[in-house]
Amino acid sequence: MPTDAIQCKPLEVAVGDKGIERAIKHLKRKMAAEGILRELKRRRHYMKPSVKRRKKASEAARRRRKRSKMDVMQ
Repeated sequence: MPTDAIQCKPLEVAVGDKGIERAIKHLKRKMAAEGILRELKRRRHYMKPSVKRRKKASEAARRRRKRSKMDVMQ
């Protein structure tokens, strides 16, 4: 059974003068930006192939909308 493993560099957050709460907040922001939380939610339950195809198409549309929104802002 092939896996959809994604290779990426590990997330690191430096805890400086601002404290551990600030570092946790920064880590959560980085995880959201990398899509780690979305990936965990996706892998939590089995998804039928037909649902997986629909989800993949909707994710692609979401990325296209985000990209076009960023292009308009520049």
